[in-house]
Amino acid sequence: MKYKFSVLAAVLFFFSFSYAQIPGDSLKRPKLVVGIVIDQMRWDYLYKFYDLYAGDGGFKRLLNQGFSCDNTFIPYTPTVTAAGHASIYTGSVPAIDGIVGNIWFDKPQNKIVYCADDDSTKTIGANDASGKMSPRNLQVTTITDELKLATNFASKVVGISIKDRAAVFPAGHLANAAYWYDSENGNFISSSYYMSDLPRWIKDFNKRKLTDSLYGLNWDLSLPAKVYSKYAGNDEEPYERLPFGNDQKRFPYILNGFIKNDYSKIAVTPYGNNLLEALAEATIVNENLGKNNSTDFLAVSFSSPDYIGHTFGSESWEQLDDYIKLDKTLGNFLSFLDAQIGNGNYIIFLTADHGVANSPGFSQMHKLPGGTFNENSFMNAMKQLMVVKYGSADIVKGMYEEQLLLNDEKIDSLHLNKDVIIETIINAAEQRAGVARAISIKSLSNTTLNSTEKQMLSNTYFPMRSGDIQIVLQPGYVAGDGLGTSHGLWNPYDAHIPLLWYGWNIKPGSTKREIYMTDIAATVAALLHIQMPSGCVGKVIPEVFAQ
Repeated sequence: MKYKFSVLAAVLFFFSFSYAQIPGDSLKRPKLVVGIVIDQMRWDYLYKFYDLYAGDGGFKRLLNQGFSCDNTFIPYTPTVTAAGHASIYTGSVPAIDGIVGNIWFDKPQNKIVYCADDDSTKTIGANDASGKMSPRNLQVTTITDELKLATNFASKVVGISIKDRAAVFPAGHLANAAYWYDSENGNFISSSYYMSDLPRWIKDFNKRKLTDSLYGLNWDLSLPAKVYSKYAGNDEEPYERLPFGNDQKRFPYILNGFIKNDYSKIAVTPYGNNLLEALAEATIVNENLGKNNSTDFLAVSFSSPDYIGHTFGSESWEQLDDYIKLDKTLGNFLSFLDAQIGNGNYIIFLTADHGVANSPGFSQMHKLPGGTFNENSFMNAMKQLMVVKYGSADIVKGMYEEQLLLNDEKIDSLHLNKDVIIETIINAAEQRAGVARAISIKSLSNTTLNSTEKQMLSNTYFPMRSGDIQIVLQPGYVAGDGLGTSHGLWNPYDAHIPLLWYGWNIKPGSTKREIYMTDIAATVAALLHIQMPSGCVGKVIPEVFAQ
């Protein structure tokens, strides 16, 4: 009898121990995940500007105390903002998640669509259409959605950015909120997709009018001018735009004239980063992020580097100073997280939605391959070709993200052969300066093309939102008017991005192994013990795990 009792007791003890221990061990999670996306950050900026990053508080802290994936690439093209943010948070590619660019021509709706547009919503916080946005065009779930599902909606998820699309897609379908900047009134706004009114704390934040205070600081160099000349060209270059007026061509920039006058200029200065960091802190405090029983998620996207890069160029003093100041802003944010959440209680991943090309003017000045590709001029030339060949310019419907879209209805009404038209345009397009290849998108699999380019183009083909002919530019060529610079291509300068991990359960170190943007969501899912997003094609990065 004693033996039977002992066996029974042992069995009961084993199962009670297992039941008590296994769930607790398997559900260990950090208090907060912070996803940081820096819009238009090339990977090499981590090291090119390394000596200028002050102390160990910002980029150096993440590099030296966290884990760096030094060969992280975007696996599709076009490498643009909306597609990048969607891919980071879904672990997917445009061919699956549907975000094929910042804009596209939607064939079922027969109209041009902005990526985050949603006419069924209303702006919350302003009296215009700037808040009529939602993630409904995104065809799959995000890692933030999966966190909400895994905790039965107990986790809080908030997305913030200067740009609407950079707040909406990371926050996902199930977010508690997404906020973005309204350049008309200097306030952060939202959409009725998330709420019927702005919370009191956002209204109070807006009343502070931090943009006016930041304008009052003006914009001068952080370091002596001789330092900048070692890392970039001249303070004033002919290919730089003049966003603050024709009389302001170099440092220092006087911004106080924009106080209560023009709230859009803040985005083209490093102070756009300060404004967003202030909102990030306010969001964490007022939403009690990281103070709940379930893991919360804050998605932060710094947009000013993109605005500054487009305006002044990637080699400009302005962009260099922007990153010097952003380093300090990141350091302040990390210190805030330490104080508010506790070092070791949060995870950060930092990455970019895309990189950037050298300014065409810079390339030409230094005898590098490259130049400017004018999309409007190209499209007009193709329209004129259609007039000469077939009597109608309307055969060409438009051009979106380097894809030419044909008008099927017009082609049918004229009883023309679409395949012949495509071949005609391809032959003409490949004769133009800056064009490396012109490709029939539907025939991509049968096209002789470098495997990297072919895979990246294939990863973007979404039939109802894609064009008919893909234009592939020569390396170094940039779509635009020759001022500033841009991005969007398959080349490493646009597709090679940083990826840093820091915090809870992250092992310090680095890897040179080739990794993809799509691996970020898969790795976050593994860290949190939750399901991958519904369109995820990425792989877990095991090297980042401390255990």
